[in-house]
Amino acid sequence: MSWVQATLLAPGLSRAWGGICGAALKGISISQVSRQLPRGLHCSAATHSSETSLVPTPTEPQQGRTKAVVPYENMFGQAPNGKRDKASFLQAVQKFGEHSVRKRGHVDFIYLALRKMREYGVERDLAVYNQLLDIFPKEVFRPRNFIQHIFIHYPRQQECGVAVLEQMENHGVMPNKETEFLLIQIFGRKSHPMLKFLRLRRWFPRFMNINPFPVPRDLSQDPVDLATFALRHIEPDLSARVTIYQTASSKDSTDAADPTQPHIVGIQSPDQQAALARHNPTRPIFVEGPFSLWLRNKCVYYHILRADLLPPEEREVEEIPEEWNLYYPMWLDLDYARHGWDDYEFDIDEVEEGPVFAMCIAGAHDQATLAKWIQYLQDTNPALAQIPVVFRLAGPTGELQTSARPEEPLPPEDHEEEDNNLQRRWEGQS
Repeated sequence: MSWVQATLLAPGLSRAWGGICGAALKGISISQVSRQLPRGLHCSAATHSSETSLVPTPTEPQQGRTKAVVPYENMFGQAPNGKRDKASFLQAVQKFGEHSVRKRGHVDFIYLALRKMREYGVERDLAVYNQLLDIFPKEVFRPRNFIQHIFIHYPRQQECGVAVLEQMENHGVMPNKETEFLLIQIFGRKSHPMLKFLRLRRWFPRFMNINPFPVPRDLSQDPVDLATFALRHIEPDLSARVTIYQTASSKDSTDAADPTQPHIVGIQSPDQQAALARHNPTRPIFVEGPFSLWLRNKCVYYHILRADLLPPEEREVEEIPEEWNLYYPMWLDLDYARHGWDDYEFDIDEVEEGPVFAMCIAGAHDQATLAKWIQYLQDTNPALAQIPVVFRLAGPTGELQTSARPEEPLPPEDHEEEDNNLQRRWEGQS
């Protein structure tokens, strides 16, 4: 053995001998000493077997007790009273903090909590959103240098923070100072969640009351009240009158004639009544629908009673006084300098439609229910009894509904007679 190999093997042999001697000094048996072969030392199987070895093979290490991973779905289903409310939601958030002290898996839990908020009825509660933001570890995702500022520092966590703010924006929840403090503490001032927060604080107060026809947040659960509000929301004429022609009856009703009659609510203005009285009885009018109208998260369907547009020769041109005309003065002779390539013609799509005489919202969209509405309209519109009414009802897919009639077989065509007629014509021409 050369002196170079001896020099390389010396540290390994000293460590192995030191471990055996140290174990002997501490009172530990040699069988408990782990086998540490010196690096670079190759032993032959014939001269150094496992039976004669001073360092026997160690036993298998005992596996430590691992904590069972609790699925996040179970945290939201362990409410003691079984109710899905704000208290049970906050209790689930608190359980996550107790289960994972290091907040491991907080991104997945926050995404799951955002999906569960509507079930618990807390999608418009600002305190709950702040509680979700408080789950993020503090002072961990803040950038420390300009390079981290340039690149998105912890992008998955920042996207999760932006998702919380976007859900607040969708439900109209205005963040407060506590939200700002949490975002600064978690992500820092120059981060994407903080930029989203600043945009919300700037534009929310400006656009909060911009809608001239606001819809309340809490809509009525009564279908008649909801239909009344929807018709008032559609009709621009304030003098229009809403009439409840028929209210819905339950299946337990004792009325044997119609135990499950749907509700019918209609609206009509005085101008529409006058236009229907002047309508030509020879021209039919049409019941069309249903058309959808969304009021926040609720959708109602309405029908209209309308007529086709009159031809130009039958239209009556109504003269509007100049002081009533919104486009007064009618003509402005202003000579502005224009370029030769300027387009003097504006592409405006003006679609003219026929007059609308009435609207209604019914609990059923079949022809029988709408025929009752037409009968109720005849009480205030006597001219309607002399006008033919055509129903143009569409199904849920937008296709026109047809009456369920069995298809009649077509009569067989007499091909022999047609061939004889053609042959006679050719013979006459020849």
